[in-house]
Amino acid sequence: MRSVIFFDIDGTLISEDGLMTLPESTRTAIAKARKNGCLTFVNTGRTEFNVNKKIRSLGFDGLICGCGTYIEYNGNTLFYNRLSADFCRQTAYLIRKTGLTPVYEHKNGYFFDDFAPKNAELEYFLNSFVEDGISIDKRVEDEAFIFDKFVVWENPHCDMKLFRQEIGKNFEIIDRGGGFYENVPLGCSKATAIEFILDKLNIPIENAYAIGDSANDLPMLKAVPNSIAMGGSESIYPYVSYITTPLLEDGIYNALAHYKLI
Repeated sequence: MRSVIFFDIDGTLISEDGLMTLPESTRTAIAKARKNGCLTFVNTGRTEFNVNKKIRSLGFDGLICGCGTYIEYNGNTLFYNRLSADFCRQTAYLIRKTGLTPVYEHKNGYFFDDFAPKNAELEYFLNSFVEDGISIDKRVEDEAFIFDKFVVWENPHCDMKLFRQEIGKNFEIIDRGGGFYENVPLGCSKATAIEFILDKLNIPIENAYAIGDSANDLPMLKAVPNSIAMGGSESIYPYVSYITTPLLEDGIYNALAHYKLI
């Protein structure tokens, strides 16, 4: 019976220090696992367009993107939670009233709101996107505006009560710390995507493994019996069955070796 392994990207497959380091031991481990018959999936909060060539070069069997809003297997789209353009625009106008700073994420790109407050965190993101060759030209006012999920930052005097009250009706609000929140349509998560894949491919849950490093990985880590935290991600240690070494200390390789997948 095949096993399937789900990998977060940032902080798990590549470093989050701006260098996006992908250890050679990670590449070797994933290649060995696939050779041994394991299926491998990215399971990330990034939307599909933002899974770059470096990640894709690892040869994954499938992609789960946007916290479960998009699922792809062997190059075929199996699931896509498409929101209506009207709903997206109404949501954006509501967020303007709250005084938070959003970035809207679609499978084909990012959208930004010139009428929302600017802050240092947004400027850092924009500069990072430019360095990575990601377009920052799309705006909420564009006729083509639409999104799959979004993130926001708190600002001084923003109305978090209104945000939680109204946005919480349709989205799971994930606190990433430091006044940063990831917002995913209700009914979609890294966990629901795992359940979808296990059912679709007829793989028993005891053969499912998940590896992550942060709070937004908790749904997928709690969804499988074989859950792995990257070394250094202490906040999720209580919720996993195994703690591997840090990313740059062969964390992925050691985790797969521990479970005898390689």
